Amino acid sequence: MLLFIGSPRFLSLSKLIFIPKTISLSVSASKMELESPTTLILCGKSSIENELAMLLKTNNTLKLPENASINVVLHSENEKQESFQKDAFQIDSYMNSLSTSRVGKFLIYSPKLASTHDVVSHNFCELPLGTVCVADVQLKGRGRSKNVWESPKGCLMFSFTIQMEDGRVVPLVQYVVCLAMTEAINDVCLRNGIPPPNVRIKWPNDLYLDGLKVGGILCTSTYRSKKFNVRIGLNVSNEKPTTCLNAIIQRLNSVTYQLQREDIVAAFFNKFENYYDIFICQGFQALEELYYKTWLHSGQRVIVQEKNENQDQISENVVTIQVN
Repeated sequence: MLLFIGSPRFLSLSKLIFIPKTISLSVSASKMELESPTTLILCGKSSIENELAMLLKTNNTLKLPENASINVVLHSENEKQESFQKDAFQIDSYMNSLSTSRVGKFLIYSPKLASTHDVVSHNFCELPLGTVCVADVQLKGRGRSKNVWESPKGCLMFSFTIQMEDGRVVPLVQYVVCLAMTEAINDVCLRNGIPPPNVRIKWPNDLYLDGLKVGGILCTSTYRSKKFNVRIGLNVSNEKPTTCLNAIIQRLNSVTYQLQREDIVAAFFNKFENYYDIFICQGFQALEELYYKTWLHSGQRVIVQEKNENQDQISENVVTIQVN
């Protein structure tokens, strides 16, 4: 349900309030899997990041909640073994596609871990801004309303870090992230000769394709230290429990090509860094036109609450969202 506060003549993203349905997505992870050492493979885009990776390993710096056991490995030491693992995240492919100057250049990859968010949030001070953590399997992913679930192979699950000076605009970051992801998917499809899918943003932070949810974004922050962690989940190639990005694209376009997680996350950071710089320098209004082109709610009817200036009563009106 979407609820607007204020005059219907000035409907804006900043006045939207989201009232979520109560949904339980809890899935119990295997106790044995959680107690096994978590392998973290470190890799950098440049020699600077790779030197940091070596330092983090040598000093045993990285930590997980409850002092969980960690096995830290450098990508350069494990490269051959990774390339032969079926469905493993291909680090070299990701790095070759990445063209950013800041975000995504330091990568922490794990075949299986409890939560990518735990890695970046518990090691924020030791990691460079823009660090990304990617997992093939996530055992205790978390979303809104403290929902917890297991993310199997085929899902693109990653978290990354950013920093922002002005805490007042923090709620708008998720819109920039959603926009960057929809544009990244379009770019990857176009590069491979596939018509861009009509991925839409369901306010405030879900991604839909052909009427079904294929992804979601969650931003968490500790503003006292101006730290922000962004969590993203995109179902790329696992059709359970409903569908996935590749299945819908193949059905709509009769193609056999499979989008790869490495290409999508690299394209995302390439887009996000550009959009984030525009957002910081010019405000979200500079991105609004592009955002509304991917918005799911144009033409939908919503409830507008308006408080009478002379009374405490609140009146409700149903209006249709119009985007010019």
